[in-house]
This record gives sequence, C-alpha cells and structure tokens, in this order.
Amino acid sequence: MNFEIDLSKYAELGVSELQDAFDFAVDQVRRNLPDFTYKCQSSNSENNIYWQEDNLEWTTGFWPGEIWLSYERTGDPIFALAGGIMVQSFLDRIVDKIEVEHHDMGFLYSLACVSAYKLTGDEDARTAAILAADQLASRWNEKGKFLQAWGPFGSPDHNRLIVDCLLNLGLLYWASEETGDPYYAELAHQHIETTLKVIVRDNGSAYHTYYFDVETGAPDRGVTFQGYKDDSSWARGQAWAVYGTAISYRYTGEEKYKEYFEKTLAYYMNHLPSDLVPYWDLDFGEGSGEPLDSSSSSIVACGLLEMAGLCEGEERKEYRKLASILMKALIDKCAVKDPEESNGLVLNGTYAKHSPYNGIPEDRGVDECVSWGDYYYMEALTRLSTGWDPYW
Repeated sequence: MNFEIDLSKYAELGVSELQDAFDFAVDQVRRNLPDFTYKCQSSNSENNIYWQEDNLEWTTGFWPGEIWLSYERTGDPIFALAGGIMVQSFLDRIVDKIEVEHHDMGFLYSLACVSAYKLTGDEDARTAAILAADQLASRWNEKGKFLQAWGPFGSPDHNRLIVDCLLNLGLLYWASEETGDPYYAELAHQHIETTLKVIVRDNGSAYHTYYFDVETGAPDRGVTFQGYKDDSSWARGQAWAVYGTAISYRYTGEEKYKEYFEKTLAYYMNHLPSDLVPYWDLDFGEGSGEPLDSSSSSIVACGLLEMAGLCEGEERKEYRKLASILMKALIDKCAVKDPEESNGLVLNGTYAKHSPYNGIPEDRGVDECVSWGDYYYMEALTRLSTGWDPYW
C-alpha cells in the first residue's frame, strides 16, 4: 500500500487499549438498554445525548446491531432479550410497510434481524430479513440496472442510485444463500456493476449519487446531496465505497472489486489530515475549520478488516495494521471516555452539513455522535478482537 501519508510515524492500537475501548462500549450499550429496548435510538445525538424515537428512520438498525455485538462479546442473555424485542419491532415494520419505500433495507435488517437469526436462530428475524430483501428488490430499475435509492419509483427527480447502497447489497446476497433463490444475488451483482461504472471517478473519488435517464436508462450525471459540492468527495460516501466494494468482493470473488477497493481506499487515505480523522468532505484539509466526520474512519476500518479476511500473508497484515492505526487515532481523538459526557460511543460525527451547493437546508447532527458511527466503531473493535461472522 503506497499512500502519500507517512504511516510509519503512527502507532497501532495496543491490546489493552483495544480491550478497554471494547469493554467501555459494551458497558455503554448496557447502560442504554433501559431507554432503548422498546424505543429506538435517534439517528444522531444533540449535545452528545441520544433520545428515544419510534422505528421509522433509515438508521434505526444500527442500535440493535450494537446490541447483538454486545451479546457476542459477553454472552449475556440481557442483550439477546433486548435484541429479540427489537426483532419484533422490525418484523412489524416490514409486514406493515412502515417507512420502507427506500433502499436502506440492509442498514435496517442486516443489523437488526440477520444478526439475530445467525446468533439465535430466531425464525421471526429470518422472516423479517427475507421480507426486507423482497422490499429492496422491489426498488429494481430494469432499464438502468440499479436499485433506486428513494422517492416515487421511476420519477425523473428520483431516478438515481447512491453510493450508500453498496452496504445494502449484503442483505440480497444473504437472502440468496438462505433461500437458494439466485434472483437476489443477481440484482446485487448487476447493481454494483452499474454503480462502479458511474460512481467512482478516474482519480478514485466517489460521487454521492448518480442520475439515469428515465426513458432509456442511460447514465446522466453525478451530483451530491450530502457532500460539499458535486465534484468533491463526501467523506462518508468515500467510506461506503471502500467497505461496499470489499463486501461484494467477498460474495463474488471478482478481482475488479478488489481493484476498486484499493483505488477508493487510496483516495481516502491521501486526503486525511495529520491526525487521520477526516473532515466531513475530503476536499477540506487542516486549517479549514470544517467539522469532522469520525464515522467515516470506523467504516473504512471495517472495510479494511473485511478485505484482510479475504487476503493472506503480508497483504492481510498490512490491511489489519492500517485498520488498527485508524482505530487508535479515532479512539485517541473522538471516543467517549466518560458516560456523563455522552450516552454515545464516538464524538465528532456529522449527519448532514449544509453547503451552498448540496441542497441541505440546514445542519443536522454536526459534531455529534451518529448511530452508524457508533455501530461501525463496535464492529471494527469486534473484528480486531476476534474472528467474526459478519451480519452483512
């Protein structure tokens, strides 16, 4: 791995640092159970505190994901009980089609239900996850060969994919393996093929979203609704590209996905500040005064550890070493150390930042904990601590 940044001056995460961070995270999840067993955790904190919400957002799967990781870490049945209660909420949501007209079924059901089924054999969790895979498959745009992100199906204003969906594809691959029906995996395969043709630029940076012509299905234009501007690289979107290509490489073994992983990873690493925690858009550097997005570090670390598990020898060691370096930087700078400070796990996340070019009307969850940032932080700690059967 040849990056512009000199990694030799950065330390890896020590064994005791890793275990202390993991233990604190699990204890924090335990402390949160009274508030977030029958209610979901908000997408982002306010003044570093999450509040209760109903199961409506695209983000509500991340909290049960933390619960199941805590169960794996401890074997404590209190976590399985809480996770099982969440399964029933997610089953009700998909059966009643409550706020599911979008592509984020993987973020929701891989973490809340595939996890539960893998760990406990909960048949309701399996049912919910397969129904969610069906819902995701219903977003299929045959002309463009992609899963439409959100909005009225086939509407010219919404005829697009977004880079985030690479993380939802694991649900489709799992559904094919679980049911024996190749249809789900075929959709996932066609979607990533379309995505990588349009979303990753020649320099390795990634668009947030890409539009397609409604009549012909031909690619039209790449824009952003989350990054600073259309031709910049939104840090979280770049991280989704890194991790998403690794997941598809696991399921398909296609070498070009590994090449895209390396390309998008290089762009990400070459646009980090000296402390290795990115700003919310990779166009910004030190001295910019812009907010950070700590969640991107955890997502990339998970992608590195996913790819490490698919490689051997020195390559595997290098991917794990880089993930360890990124996680140490994240823990040192952003991890919650005191439960009085926050009921989250990682500070300095960014949900959505307004710019003059991206259409976001106002900031949301800037310099806060964000639910996916906390989940991927725990996933990375899990992957660094032990062998792990991914929920994705």
